Amino acid sequence: MKKTTLLFLFLLFAFQMNVVWAQSTATYDITFTSSWNSSDHGTLPVDAHWSDLVGANHNSNVTFWELGETASAGIELVAESGINSPFDTEVQSAVNAGNAEQWLRQVFSPFAAISSATLSDVVVSEEYPLLTLVSMIAPSPDWMIGVNSLNLWDTTTNTWKDTFTIDMFPHDAGTEDGYAYSTTNPETIPRGVITNISNAMGYPFNSEKVGTLTVTLKSTTLSIDDKESIKSIKLFPNPNSTGTLTISNAEQLSEISLYDVLGKRVKFVKFSDNGETKKVIDLADLKDGIYIARMTSLSGAVESKKLVVNR
Repeated sequence: MKKTTLLFLFLLFAFQMNVVWAQSTATYDITFTSSWNSSDHGTLPVDAHWSDLVGANHNSNVTFWELGETASAGIELVAESGINSPFDTEVQSAVNAGNAEQWLRQVFSPFAAISSATLSDVVVSEEYPLLTLVSMIAPSPDWMIGVNSLNLWDTTTNTWKDTFTIDMFPHDAGTEDGYAYSTTNPETIPRGVITNISNAMGYPFNSEKVGTLTVTLKSTTLSIDDKESIKSIKLFPNPNSTGTLTISNAEQLSEISLYDVLGKRVKFVKFSDNGETKKVIDLADLKDGIYIARMTSLSGAVESKKLVVNR
């Protein structure tokens, strides 16, 4: 009861100070689970295993690897030998430039073809919602699995994505020759590009996946938004006893989100593509109480206001 009272008083204080709020961070567990096997992917070597699952969360200003593009020095060493330090350096350079948030690394257990690795309690901020990961299929010339710039932020609803799973397939980094599970191979000259080698001619893989990546949403947080605010926006009636809310503003608005006092989003309304200066929102599905109404304009400015529903 004491914690609830303090939270309520803090939120009221924030409203009075005209603080703008946004759903800004999410905590995820990220697990790769292998299904690499001899039936689907050729006879495996006795020491079949995975290198550490490594990567980063970042923004769209940086791409660490991409299908059809040449592998960086860091990605090359991960794919060829499971060495992570050069890729770590590339990530840290992106962090220093303000384009990545953190280096991610987790070992696989057991040391085998059928194995898994879990990055636990990864906190991702809204400024860095893209996830890039990679791991070597070992031993191999330069084969790897990974995801490139996987967006954890749902751009349609402007909220964090809930738990989801994707299939993972093998890739060739384009840096060493060879079609067998071996690390002794000549350099590819001229250097190739990163390609998907699932069911590709000469390679031991058929069309079956080599594993799955499960991204599990554990929690989200609500924190201060430093974006420019919308000064002229009006909500009426407020307090609201009619069941409908009218939003009026001189600037074109693009969307509105309503949050309860615990930071959970309870309603999202997308406006027309060209924006609207006036919108009527149905509140019939909301319980009586205090909410945070967060409006976003076409220019990206935001404003949050207290909304009281009392019917």
